[in-house]
Amino acid sequence: MESAEVSIIPGLQKEEKAAVEKRSPKVLKALKKLSIQANEAPVIAMLGSGGGLRAHIACLGVLSEMREQGLLDAVMYLAAVSGSTWAMSSFYTNSGDTKAIEAELKRRFDQKEWDLDKSLEKTVKAAKLENYSLTDFWAYLVVSKQTRELQDSCLSSMKKQVEDGTLPYPIFAAIDDDLQTAWERKKAQSSMPGTHPCIASPETWFEFTPHHAGYPALGAYVPTTHFGSKFKEGRLIKSESERDLTFLKGLWGSALASTKDMKKFILAQFLSLKEKLKMNYLSKEGTGVDEALLELVTAYLQDQSSNSTQRRLQTLQQALQVERPDQDSEPEHAWLAKMVQNWSQMSWEEQGRLLESLVCSFTGQGGLPMPRIRSTIKESLKDFLDFLNKTGVCFWKWEWGTIHNFLYEHGGIRDEAMHSRELLHLVDAGVAINTPYPLVLPPMREVHLILSFDFSAGDPFETIRAAADYCHQNKIPFPPVEEAKLEAWSKAPADCYILKGETGPVVMHFPLFNTDTCGDEIQMWNDRYSTFKLVDSYTLDLVTQLLEVSKNNIRRNKENILREMRNVVRLYCWNGHAQVIAPPVLPTESTIIFSFMKMSSAQGSMGLLVHYGLNIFLIFLFSAPFSYTFHSTKLP
Repeated sequence: MESAEVSIIPGLQKEEKAAVEKRSPKVLKALKKLSIQANEAPVIAMLGSGGGLRAHIACLGVLSEMREQGLLDAVMYLAAVSGSTWAMSSFYTNSGDTKAIEAELKRRFDQKEWDLDKSLEKTVKAAKLENYSLTDFWAYLVVSKQTRELQDSCLSSMKKQVEDGTLPYPIFAAIDDDLQTAWERKKAQSSMPGTHPCIASPETWFEFTPHHAGYPALGAYVPTTHFGSKFKEGRLIKSESERDLTFLKGLWGSALASTKDMKKFILAQFLSLKEKLKMNYLSKEGTGVDEALLELVTAYLQDQSSNSTQRRLQTLQQALQVERPDQDSEPEHAWLAKMVQNWSQMSWEEQGRLLESLVCSFTGQGGLPMPRIRSTIKESLKDFLDFLNKTGVCFWKWEWGTIHNFLYEHGGIRDEAMHSRELLHLVDAGVAINTPYPLVLPPMREVHLILSFDFSAGDPFETIRAAADYCHQNKIPFPPVEEAKLEAWSKAPADCYILKGETGPVVMHFPLFNTDTCGDEIQMWNDRYSTFKLVDSYTLDLVTQLLEVSKNNIRRNKENILREMRNVVRLYCWNGHAQVIAPPVLPTESTIIFSFMKMSSAQGSMGLLVHYGLNIFLIFLFSAPFSYTFHSTKLP
């Protein structure tokens, strides 16, 4: 049985380490098929950026062609942000069968498959949970429709395929929104002329794997099966069922547009849903009170500053008087009349709290201490009204990704911001950096080569720029980038860029839409596949074309990828020592012996070539890349 304990252990978690060790022989075998000989498996990470449905489809195309070309089996890690996490979820739940995944994707989009009733049922059920937020609404009613996929399986179900090394080890990215908000304030201050932009700290990043969920910068994790359960002082207080992949996809991919556009979209979805549910429920078994309550919640959602909410309160009061005239003078209902009278004098926070409690008093869900209204609402409507109420509250609070903080009052965490909060709010990592560089760059993962596939809207080098700034501020090795070059490249991006530095991994960056595959029509392709493009406008032809463009980028760059794989093998993966027979020019009786020793990590390699002879003893020290520190060391 899996432990429910919180672990605070620096470095790789033991389950990940074991999975990587199992993967290594398969990586070596794949390299051998590609005519690359290595003594040790290089650590190659493939990254997928955000980009909504565009990223989802394009990432599936990349995975498919990487598999077809024999390159995917040489990859140790797959990591993703936002829309690419949707692709990774499909990839792992289908055991990496890219042909079957692609065929199923085309079938779903051809038939425009989506079950609204099932998705709504899932959402209403989620609203019964203690920590319901807009993430639940978004996951089951938006992401499931965008991907035309409602996944009931859980993240932990991927364990077997990674534990036996069959597939690369997956990492799904999110960020802590509470910490991110503090970062954004600093960013606004640091964006003044003459200041360096402020980049989120490593502690902001949160990762999910089939084994664990937590903060890699702190080495603080909880088993994935207990993500969302309630902990205190590192001990399990209340166990909750593991959330399904549909919910997690909503959490990982929750920032597809600006806040303003997201609010408009969610409100439109809510209003459309309200009309459908009014027709299906209220027209059959509802009352005037039921409908007045629904209209009240909707009015407040649409415009909190409008006096329409006060009018809706009056309508609700009148409906109660009509249906329950004998209760009109009861003291227990006096508070409603007082609420109507004082509404315009209340603060925004007071209005929200009172409205929440008002609806709770009808549905029997509790809330602030108020008299319970004797309702004639049928049982089938109670869950629906609770769902509406909770969604409304989350909407006007703009609350996302609410989850129990497994580090709450944990004695092993000194940071007050980490251990003092009972709840966390986790959101799409794309609001920080739209590619998960911070999750593969820590030294503990020793990544040698990064294949970064950028499906972002706008500047395809913004992720490189942001990653470089992040690494610079946090003293993490990353290839140097020149702003002038990035600006020039963005005007007419090619299909592949290779970035190298004295230390750190080699980065291969692949813009999705580029001059090599799209010619001078890059803007047209960007417009055709905008990030917030709704799924109903995706035809089967559009899906097929996007898959082909992403695959073509791999085909065109196979030799580039192979060359860099050979390079990292040469630099990092010829470890060991050997005695070499003396060259023929030496006398046969010569006792000269050469010994070669080498050590390597993601930061580089260093080694010794030692020459032993009767009258001479030489040591040749080398490092790759060159390190002045190594070469200036004095021998005793």
